[in-house]
Amino acid sequence: MTKYIGAHVSASGGVDRAPLNAQAIGATAFALFTKNQRQWQAKPLTDEQIEAFQNNCESAGYGAAQILPHDSYLINLGHPEADSLAKSQAAFIDEMERCQQLGLRLLNFHPGSHLRQISEADCLSRIAHSINLALERTESVTAVIENTAGQGSNLGFRFEQIASIIDQVDDTSRVGVCLDTCHTHSAGYDLSTEASATAVFAEFEQVVGFQYLSAMHLNDSKTPLDSHVDRHASLGAGSLGWPVFRYIMQDARFDGIPLVLETPNSDNWPVEIARLKEMAAHGS
Repeated sequence: MTKYIGAHVSASGGVDRAPLNAQAIGATAFALFTKNQRQWQAKPLTDEQIEAFQNNCESAGYGAAQILPHDSYLINLGHPEADSLAKSQAAFIDEMERCQQLGLRLLNFHPGSHLRQISEADCLSRIAHSINLALERTESVTAVIENTAGQGSNLGFRFEQIASIIDQVDDTSRVGVCLDTCHTHSAGYDLSTEASATAVFAEFEQVVGFQYLSAMHLNDSKTPLDSHVDRHASLGAGSLGWPVFRYIMQDARFDGIPLVLETPNSDNWPVEIARLKEMAAHGS
C-alpha cells in the first residue's frame, strides 16, 4: 500500500480547481469543501462542474480513496434544539449527496456539541441518529467522524465518545473516523514521543478499532497536552514535534487513507509534504 499525503486545498472558483491546486503542491491526497463552509445554502452542483472535477481528478491521478471532503462548520448533528437539529441534519444530507454526485466516498465532519443544554449521552445519541438519517438517504458515501480537542461543549474528544456514536449507527460499514493529531494531543492523548504515540494508537485500537480509521489530519499543536484548545501549528513547530509524524509515515496501518495537512502556513505545504514523503520512503 501507499501513503497518500496532502493538504486541505482551496476550491475557490469551483470544486474542479481543488485537484489542480493539490497537484501543484506535490500532494497525493487532498481535502476540500464542496460548498462554502460558512453558509447553510449552496447552489446545486452542475453537470459541467461534476464532469470538470472528475476529469481533473483523473488527469492529476487522484482516486476517491485519496480525497477527503469536509462538511460545513455550521452543522451540529447533536444540537439540543429540534429546529436547529433538523436544519443541521438537512445540511449534512445535502453535503453527503454532493459527495455522491462527485463520485467521492468519504465525508469528514465534526460530530457535534451539546451546548450545555443536554447530557453527553443524549448528544451522542442525536449524532448517531443524524448519521443514520444521512446514510438512509444516500449511497456509497462513508460518514467520517473527526475527533475534536474537546473545546467548549464539543464532543468526540474521547475515544469512548466516538465508539458510543459508532455503536449506535445502524450501518457501521459506512461510518469511519478521522484522527487529527493536534486534536488528539490537545484532548489529553500524548503524541509527543514514539513510545507515547504507540500507547495512544493501541488505546484507539482497543476502544474504537483501526478498521474504522478512514483518514487523518496531520497538524502540530500550538497548545500543550490536555489543553482542550484547537490551535494548529506547522509540523515540528508545536508541542508534538516530529516523532508522531515519523511514526505515522513508517506504520502500515496508516497506508491507503488520506493524510491531510491543515497546518497554518499554506506556503510551507510543499515542504511539509516532501518531508513526510521522505520519511515514508526512507524511514528517517
